[in-house]
Amino acid sequence: MSELKRILYIEDEPDIQAIAKIALESLGGFEIKICSSGEEAIANAVSFMPDLLLMDVMMPGLNGPDTYSILREMPALIDIPAIFMTAKVQTSEVDEYKKIGALGVIAKPFDPMTLADQIKTIYQSYSDSSKKK
Repeated sequence: MSELKRILYIEDEPDIQAIAKIALESLGGFEIKICSSGEEAIANAVSFMPDLLLMDVMMPGLNGPDTYSILREMPALIDIPAIFMTAKVQTSEVDEYKKIGALGVIAKPFDPMTLADQIKTIYQSYSDSSKKK
């Protein structure tokens, strides 16, 4: 498991994109590439080669889970983990996201001051568990 540096962030709302980008670059030290749709993510993911996919669930066109399924079919991205961000955080919904392979779910609205730490914590627990296998 590589160190978490590059995040492909898939989010259709420009205001949320801007807040998350500032929070993740300034506070988290990450390199962020923003895609405004699932289609844009599919077109750009391989050339960016992220360490993590951070994706909104509800988007016009391809939603987050469908986008993730398509990205996971690309050989270069098959092992790239994902975290979903959504306002839909009922236990059954979170379980569905984890069932399709999400490492975790971050509730919207998120706190920009703690977003980078939330992502690092989720990624680290995944990294630790994959080392034990």
